Amino acid sequence: MSRPVTILIGALGGDGGGVLCDWIVAAAQSQGLGVQATQIPGVAQRTGATTYYLEVMPSPGQRASVLALNPAIGEVDVALATELLEAGRMIFNGFVTPDRTTLIASTHRVLAIGERMAMGDGSFDVGRLLRAVKERSRTQILFDMDQAAEESGGVINAVLMGALSGSGRLPIPDAAFEAAIRHAGKSVDTNLAAFAFGRGHARGELEQAVREHRKRQAATSGVEDLIARARRDFPAASLDVVEEGIRRLAAYQDRKYADLYLDRLKGLPADLVREVARHLAVRMSFEDVIRVAQAKTSRERLERVRQEVRAGAHEPLEVTEHFKPGNDEIAAMLPPTAARWLLRRRPFHISMHVRATTVWGFARLRFLASLRWWRPYSFRFVEEQAEIERWLTAIRAAAPIGSDLAREIAESARLIKGYGDTYKRGLQNYRRISEEVIAPALAGRLIPRAAADAVANARVAALADPDGESLSRTLAAIASASQPLRSAAE
Repeated sequence: MSRPVTILIGALGGDGGGVLCDWIVAAAQSQGLGVQATQIPGVAQRTGATTYYLEVMPSPGQRASVLALNPAIGEVDVALATELLEAGRMIFNGFVTPDRTTLIASTHRVLAIGERMAMGDGSFDVGRLLRAVKERSRTQILFDMDQAAEESGGVINAVLMGALSGSGRLPIPDAAFEAAIRHAGKSVDTNLAAFAFGRGHARGELEQAVREHRKRQAATSGVEDLIARARRDFPAASLDVVEEGIRRLAAYQDRKYADLYLDRLKGLPADLVREVARHLAVRMSFEDVIRVAQAKTSRERLERVRQEVRAGAHEPLEVTEHFKPGNDEIAAMLPPTAARWLLRRRPFHISMHVRATTVWGFARLRFLASLRWWRPYSFRFVEEQAEIERWLTAIRAAAPIGSDLAREIAESARLIKGYGDTYKRGLQNYRRISEEVIAPALAGRLIPRAAADAVANARVAALADPDGESLSRTLAAIASASQPLRSAAE
């Protein structure tokens, strides 16, 4: 008896996984194929995933006496995921194997609740996810299906089914899948367009590769000499991060600022360059009012909003931006002396609604975005640069003691992000760790092999608890453990 083709689908709430499952069942039945499907709903939206499992007989007339209701570890032929981390879950659970599984997945990310709640950058490492996908599956079909859905005007489940059809793993012709979409009778034209888009990607990704190459070329324009300098001065393993940092900072401020980025990386040990470069680029492109205005008035954002609400080319669209700046945000833009005076005043907030799609509203935002030239003279810029230099000094001082310690100090930059209360809490926690752990470690008051662990433990505690209670307990434990060494030194 022929073995059925086993299919596992991982989707997020709202991605239409159930509809995708129904489409595949209808297409299989239209070809006279035996098929069994099980739907296992998860928690709504991004707090969990929804799982769908199907078994399809490979040819008409062949029917197994029993088709399984649940997937078995190591026995999945095709795995489909509407989001990259869902592909990672399948790999972690053992369903995707390098000897058998074709993995079809979107490369875009939708952050999980745990990622969103983290005080620092809690997102999973996309590079590690992609490496796991390529190492743990037999064949991969990977592209940004969310973008493909937007470009086609359809939804992601139709793109995913198109990729499944294009993979050739099922004995079902394209016409049968298209007929299933038509029979369902919902958004037929857009779903058919999305299906065709996904099928085209699966059968040849040249167009996508060309588009990505052109985007990178456009981002590189004007900083070619800086990228050439990076390729001369830094190890090859770090260049993907360093080059992206150059592009990011040139767009954020200017070429001179990107040049400063390279100056700050120069002289670091080769094994630290990549990690420091990643955090340094983020720290140097800190969020402020100017950056927010830049983002909200960019052509790409306005086009994305129009696509998300499915507005036609000639349909009116109104976007209202909500702002609530306080004395912290206002002080950040002032010269240091005026800013310190304002910060001593009683805290206040101003509620503002700006209609970005009107001439006056857009002009106000563009005026803020145009103040990029003023940024180097602002209080926040001056403060940030001083903090960055202290952080880099600590990393360089730690390198001779041990690369692990230097790397953990670099990682501590994850605590500092955003603006307002989030920024203040993160900076306060970082300064506590710097004073109570990093400084003693650099002064030799902590055992070198334990210093890196102490910094890591303090950072993890700070990220886990916004209120700082976990950090306080961890710092107390570190101080207690290191007391005998301090007494001996004295």
